[in-house]
Amino acid sequence: MRNFSHPVSESWMFHPVAPAKMLDISPSRPYERSMKNFLLTAFVVALFGFLLLDSATAKNWPQWRGPDGLSVAKPGEYPAEFSPEKNVVWKIELPGVGSSTPIIWEDKIFVTSGVEGKDGITAYNWEGEQVWQQTLGEERPGKHKNGSGSNSSPITDGKNLYVYFKSGTVASLTLDGELNWKTNLQERYGEDTLWWDLGTSPVFAGGNIVIAVMQEGESYVVSLNPEDGSEVWKVDRTYPVQKETGQSYTTPYVTEIDGKKTIVIWGADQLTGHDPANGEVIWTCGGFNPEDKAMWRVIASPAFTEGIAVVPFGRTKYTAAVKMGGAGEITQSARLWERNDVGADCPTPVGHDGKVYLLTDRGKVHCIDAETGKDIWAGEIPRAAAKYYSSPILAGNLLYCAREDGVLAVVEVSESGMKVLSQNDMGERLAAAPVPINGKLLVRGVESLYCFGKK
Repeated sequence: MRNFSHPVSESWMFHPVAPAKMLDISPSRPYERSMKNFLLTAFVVALFGFLLLDSATAKNWPQWRGPDGLSVAKPGEYPAEFSPEKNVVWKIELPGVGSSTPIIWEDKIFVTSGVEGKDGITAYNWEGEQVWQQTLGEERPGKHKNGSGSNSSPITDGKNLYVYFKSGTVASLTLDGELNWKTNLQERYGEDTLWWDLGTSPVFAGGNIVIAVMQEGESYVVSLNPEDGSEVWKVDRTYPVQKETGQSYTTPYVTEIDGKKTIVIWGADQLTGHDPANGEVIWTCGGFNPEDKAMWRVIASPAFTEGIAVVPFGRTKYTAAVKMGGAGEITQSARLWERNDVGADCPTPVGHDGKVYLLTDRGKVHCIDAETGKDIWAGEIPRAAAKYYSSPILAGNLLYCAREDGVLAVVEVSESGMKVLSQNDMGERLAAAPVPINGKLLVRGVESLYCFGKK
């Protein structure tokens, strides 16, 4: 597997005096010497700042899919075998039901859930102790057995925390739990018309909070000012589709495409790229439902790697790839391949280094070349009656795959294949994605939050 360490940091780690050897510091040229020393100092300061930023990113998990929004953890030694009795650092009982993934910023772990019938957010420290708890109004409970009123994961910019609930409540809190502001999208823009439990998580884009509401009938994308929750922009995202097909539980992804920051959104048979400054559509790729079928709602978000979006659709039956970029209608020019023999309904695939690890709802794992669509290899976690609702997470060469019946499989992946290292029974239902961070593994069950690793 590829070494995840940043190549710049490796270079300077082993050659700390290399820049000085490259400079002419002869005393006969004092002005040039002074100027070169100034430039060297500025470069070192900038590099040091970059390394500090990289270090801060490594120890934080600020959103649903991790630091880069790609379901890939930073380098580290993570546990491959664990249980409620083995390699457990601590286990705590959560105050209520929720399917959101915990997020982490420095010394705090943030978890949303119901709290005595209200939308709640609780902060814990790394000793498993509650630091604070806040409630934000009446909860709308989940309909599905693996759903809840707290499916959407929080996000943080390291200064404040932002949460979103099935009730429509969006709120900003300080990292110490003080409420900054609160609003409600359903009161502002109309009722939630999803048939099941709202699942999309907010993202940061253009310095603002962006939320995609893709539902039956009128759908939209809205950008909120993080300072006060006011609307920055709101754009319509309603497409003429059959019953339920416009409903989407996916989360947007923010990346740079063609030198331009872009919000990539999947739902209603369309993959679209939007300008973070105003929400306008930059490009649109369709062709995902040529027969215009009903009931083709989507749950899994796309995987992203090397500028390619790999999109599961058609309720487990199809997967297609799109080369993102361009302008306007790009369906014909951007579609790279389509397969009708593999797909995922709930688990979002992982993209990394030109490969996509696709976990099906029944536990098959396909390592796919993102550019060609061909299997590099395929394998299977031992079958069970239960399905995979949680999205897999890649940490080095370990792929963590959580099944709804409480079994979390650890799969070692390589260039040549996969090996199931362990199947770890948590003893309670799992729907949230695991979080590998700083040598630890956080696992959120329906009742408990576990921290695994070395004590």
